Amino acid sequence: MRSKRDVLGLTGNAFTILRDLIHERTGLYYDDGKRDLLADRLAPLVIEHGFDSFLDYYYLLKYNSYSSDEWQRVMDVLAVPETYFWREVDQIHALVNVLIPQYVDEGRPIPIRIWSAACSTGEEPLSIAIALNEAGWFQKAPIEIYGTDASPLAIARAQHGLYRERSFRSLPLKLRLKYFEEKDGQWQIKPEIHARVRWGVANLMVESEIAHLATAPFIFCRNVFIYFSEEAIRKVVDQFYRHMPTPGYLFIGASESLVRLSTGFELQEIGGAFVYVKRDAPQSERTQWSDH
Repeated sequence: MRSKRDVLGLTGNAFTILRDLIHERTGLYYDDGKRDLLADRLAPLVIEHGFDSFLDYYYLLKYNSYSSDEWQRVMDVLAVPETYFWREVDQIHALVNVLIPQYVDEGRPIPIRIWSAACSTGEEPLSIAIALNEAGWFQKAPIEIYGTDASPLAIARAQHGLYRERSFRSLPLKLRLKYFEEKDGQWQIKPEIHARVRWGVANLMVESEIAHLATAPFIFCRNVFIYFSEEAIRKVVDQFYRHMPTPGYLFIGASESLVRLSTGFELQEIGGAFVYVKRDAPQSERTQWSDH
């Protein structure tokens, strides 16, 4: 006997309007080849509501005035929790060894604010905290680290601070032993490092949720744009540009690029890593970027 999940099916028309709604609200884009993937992830939510079709679920998300909680559940099931400690660590070293010293020497505003904008379960902002601690920066200057994600479930796990072996594929063993304690077959981050990060839920597509965070001069938004459309990437990057100070530094993933987009950020090599730097531009140019 076929399961209800098999019977549901995500038809062409329902897929298109549901896919477009999700894209509008989250930035995540599912092309035609990913219809089954989207159906598999959303099917449990559709079934839980007792609906007979994905179209019914679309109407819930689109028109129900109480759908905000449901959107958080959507973010949980669509989240891709692929992250680990010391991932693309060259950028973190550039931050700690070059940009932070430069920031302090220039007498720029303190506290120094760093935002990990799509931190998933927290490995990235904790890696930043570990690197800063290793370099003694917490004793030299006031620093605030923010870790946010659109998935409440991912942030709940980050707040718990307990990690499995797969999160340590790149972290040197001496740092694991220094900053983590083994607990029932997993590893608990030391409280003094965990407390360095302020956790929260924020959707990159909702400016009101990220505006205050984007005032940070250092933003890590890595390995999330690979799931976004160019339109969504441009929208998010433009929001970053409007709120970041000048100069501001944007770190994206090694497999991502803003080169094809018309933005106010200039790609530079800093401390052996590639970083997008916010530069000053005439108002006419900034208006042009916003109109794309």
